[in-house]
Amino acid sequence: MKLKNPSNSASQTLTSSETRLLVRETLRISANLASAPPPPALSERPLIRDSNFGGLVEDQFVDSSFRLICCEEIDGRRWKYFADNNSVKTDGSKKFKKNSIRAVSLQNPQTPFDGFKAFITSYVVPEGFPDSVSPAYVPYMTWRALKHFFGGAMGVFTTQTLLSSVGVSRNRAVPGAVAINWILKDGAGRVGKMIFARQGKKFDYDLKQLRFAGDLLMELGAGVELVTAAVPHLFLPLACAANVAKNVAAVTSTSTRTPIYKAFAKGENIGDVTAKGECVGNLADLLGTGLSIMIAKRNPSLVTTFALLSCGYVMSSYQEVKSVVLHTLNRARFTVAVESFLKSGRVPTLQEGNSMENVFSFPWSKHRPIVLGPRFKDAFQDPNSYLAVEPMFEKEQYIVSYNPSKGNIYALFKDQAKSDDILKAAFHAHVLLHIIHTSNQNQSSSRRQQEHDLSMLVPTSSDLQAHIAESYKMVSALYGPFKNKAKEQGWVMSESLLNPGRPRLCQLV
Repeated sequence: MKLKNPSNSASQTLTSSETRLLVRETLRISANLASAPPPPALSERPLIRDSNFGGLVEDQFVDSSFRLICCEEIDGRRWKYFADNNSVKTDGSKKFKKNSIRAVSLQNPQTPFDGFKAFITSYVVPEGFPDSVSPAYVPYMTWRALKHFFGGAMGVFTTQTLLSSVGVSRNRAVPGAVAINWILKDGAGRVGKMIFARQGKKFDYDLKQLRFAGDLLMELGAGVELVTAAVPHLFLPLACAANVAKNVAAVTSTSTRTPIYKAFAKGENIGDVTAKGECVGNLADLLGTGLSIMIAKRNPSLVTTFALLSCGYVMSSYQEVKSVVLHTLNRARFTVAVESFLKSGRVPTLQEGNSMENVFSFPWSKHRPIVLGPRFKDAFQDPNSYLAVEPMFEKEQYIVSYNPSKGNIYALFKDQAKSDDILKAAFHAHVLLHIIHTSNQNQSSSRRQQEHDLSMLVPTSSDLQAHIAESYKMVSALYGPFKNKAKEQGWVMSESLLNPGRPRLCQLV
């Protein structure tokens, strides 16, 4: 019979107890760990780009070995400049080591797409965009790009037609005759450019109207060039006429370009705005030319293609001109501002006034209801009418009257008339026009269809004097508030943009 060893049994019992205790403690610790919140994760330190090392380094490394001395921002991208902390004692003072500055970018390197986008933007957008230009810059450039796109596309077809008509493609003319015809064509265009340049100041005060008229003239020239394909024996006269039209359009575009870009520039960046605007136009022209070359290889219908491209060109040109927001008041915008003020008591904003401007009122139009600075013989045929209204304007430097035989309102200026006097006379003329229209509407409903035809408004002498007297009172009360409200809206009034005539009334000696 074997006896159990007591010491061995106790050892086994103790081992079992310790095992159970260990299991309980493990479960308790696991439960505590499961219920406790997770320990805070170590924040990942941002990687920054060291321009000296040419790679990304940790901010902790830089802070430990370098000292931050300056921060910099370039177009939204930030940089930090560090210097070596291991200073050198010089003359008893500690100084940083020479050439120890390191520039560190706080952004990741640009992707190829972002780099390409920045490259293109540097060519087509002014520096500081959009804060460096007015809000009207983007729609104007959009329509300008479309216009140049259609213009470049049309240029391929017109050039192809000219070459075919002159006989180059079919060898119907000797090279000498071809060269002479081409030189004569270009010479006629230069002559037309010089003649049209005498328009001078019209490019300033009728800027939008002339710009749109120039684009229409460009289309007319392109159309005449296409006609040469039908009548090649009339190449020289047709080509000369077309080139004259296109060169006149080029003068108009060049002369009106600077005032438009000046309206967009917010600072002394007119050169930058002009350069980027021309780059946009050239880029769109190249795209249109490339597309037109591919289309021309398929020999499409010349008339249909030209009609579609012309519609796109004219529409883009119209929208381009309408998107320009000018601060100055020429005759068209002055008319819009005064009529709005007389009807509603408020002056339109810059955006409203420019959008309501009529771009089809060309400078050479003879039908103008208001004439500023006319000859005395045009304003008065009856001396009694002059003697009747002259005392009313004794304190003014102008005289406003209505000539029933010509159906126009005339504002004559005295020799002492200043800039404000001319503006006031123009305002007075519009007030008188408004009174005559209102009086005509009240007299007969049958004339409402003719309310804009002043030749049908024939008031008597007594009615005319009463209208002028009434207009004088209205101008005395309303001209000051009109000027103040116009300035509040940002309008700049200048008599030079109203294009007054040069005749002046002198005192009798």
